[in-house]
Amino acid sequence: MKKIAITGGKGGTGKSTYAVLMASRLFRKDRRVLLIDADAECPNLHLLLGVGIGKVLERVFADFPKLDKKKCTKCGLCAKTCKENAIFQAPGKYPIFFRDLCSACGACMIVCPEGAIKPQKEEIGKIYFQKIKDNFFLLTGLAKAGLEETGPVVGKLKEVALKIAKKEKADFVIIDTAAGTHCPVINALMDIDIAYAVTEPTPMGAYDLHLILDLMEKLKIKKEVVLNQADLGDKKLLNKVLADFKIKKFFEEIPHSRKLAKAYSAGELLNFNL
Repeated sequence: MKKIAITGGKGGTGKSTYAVLMASRLFRKDRRVLLIDADAECPNLHLLLGVGIGKVLERVFADFPKLDKKKCTKCGLCAKTCKENAIFQAPGKYPIFFRDLCSACGACMIVCPEGAIKPQKEEIGKIYFQKIKDNFFLLTGLAKAGLEETGPVVGKLKEVALKIAKKEKADFVIIDTAAGTHCPVINALMDIDIAYAVTEPTPMGAYDLHLILDLMEKLKIKKEVVLNQADLGDKKLLNKVLADFKIKKFFEEIPHSRKLAKAYSAGELLNFNL
């Protein structure tokens, strides 16, 4: 089983489109493919495939901190420890927890010397499963609306994905990450065999490609670069980025295609042959 990630420093470069096209190529060659939508804030692979999101396979929960004021001595250690700045404490006052900023890491509970911070379980998302073909499956993570930190949802999604992949005897697991370089993307990129960064021939595309390649280098991930809309812009900046990371050439160059754009808009990418 080979684990592949499709990623990119910015949105709108064709990352999700490329993930679907790669999955489509493989399942048409009679390979068993599990496609994972790890953009938990706004998953859209089911729309591009023209299918429903599927059935709820599992609910995702996280433990968020709850303060017991009877035990709290207002020492401030929890606020100093929180790397997300999700805890504010004015001098001589009880700490205030900002739920929207909390990543549910549990550090504040661990460091509290009085045991005044207890876990409070809360549902943060759902995982959906859809069998599209006999050898093609879709797994989708969807975070609860308004959730700022979707990393825990992506982490659980990957855990479930490996179980499904083994059960269905998948040859390939393809993970479509969120755009950017934040925690959910890092979560999605962990423990994979290779990542394909999809970019576009624009200054912003070059800038964000540098960011995502730098991240992959830090994570020691084997990487390739796919150039979308290859015939519409200037490749000079992108070629410089490739040289910076000792990448000899683009893995694939996809030209602008009206047929592809129409298939994307109509949710007909499943049977589109690039």
